[in-house]
Formats: sequence, structure tokens, C-alpha cells
Amino acid sequence: MNEKGIGQVILKPDSDKLIPGVKVFPVPLWPDDRGYFLEVARLGQGPVAEFPAATTQVSTALSYPGTIKAFHIHKHQTDCWLPAAGMFQVALVDLREGSPTYGLRNTLYVGVLRPWQIIIPPGVGHGYKVIGGDPGVLVYLTNRLYDPADEGRIPHNDAAINYDWELQHK
Repeated sequence: MNEKGIGQVILKPDSDKLIPGVKVFPVPLWPDDRGYFLEVARLGQGPVAEFPAATTQVSTALSYPGTIKAFHIHKHQTDCWLPAAGMFQVALVDLREGSPTYGLRNTLYVGVLRPWQIIIPPGVGHGYKVIGGDPGVLVYLTNRLYDPADEGRIPHNDAAINYDWELQHK
């Protein structure tokens, strides 16, 4: 499918290199002398406006530096990711059969230094690696309650995706 690599690095939310259906929104971060405030979402508004209140699930994952959690894929579920602490290397791959961008990979470096919300549609494989020296906290909303029948898992080192999780800028 792909040569080993990380695909297109996304440097701005409106990049024309994003996998179709993936959306990125900058999120204001309000720092002060006590820490910072980061608004995750307002149901019925913004990036999650279409997420139904009755089935929207909000979850959090804390991962230690160097942890790789990849790849997940959903048949029907849409995810909204917001890295709330730490830094993440987010890997996306278009796995929608028949998609004109099938196999396209995106990499986004997001987290406390770049607070972006990422909408991940069904059929787009997704995962992350926590980079830097601090744990990463990912807050995510899904438009459906957890259903193991909807979720697929692909090894982080799957040869067909061929994503390069090694340090890129040595």
C-alpha cells in the first residue's frame, strides 16, 4: 500500500492535504498564573454539533511518554479528539474502500502546544504516540456509545499501513 513513512504532516487546520472528512479546529487555551483552561466541547455547537446528546460519550485516556495506541477504526462511529495535556503524534490513514484517497496518511503534532480538535470519520484509521517527556491526556467524544462490534483494531506496525513511528527529525 505505502512506502514506510508518516504521510502528509498537517501544519494548519484548513490544510488541503487532510484526508477527506477529517476536520481540524483550533481550540482557545486560556493560561494564567494557576495553569490553563481548555474548553472541550459544547454539545449542539461547533465541531460536535451533529453528535446526538443521547448517544454522545465523553472519555479520557492518559498515556505515558512513548506509548503508542494504534490503530483503531470504526464502521459507524465518529470521534472528536482533543489532546488536553502533553504532546501527541496523531496518525490517520484513509482505509475506506473505494475512497479516492485510500491509503493516504496524515500526521498531526497536537497537544498543549497546539490545541486542536480533530474530527475522525468512520473508516479512517487512527492512533497516536505520546511524544516528549510528559504523559499525554486525550479527551475524546464519540457520537455513539461504545460498541465493540463497531470497533476494529489494527497493529501499530501493520505492513499495509507501514506507518513509521520512529523519531523523524533526528
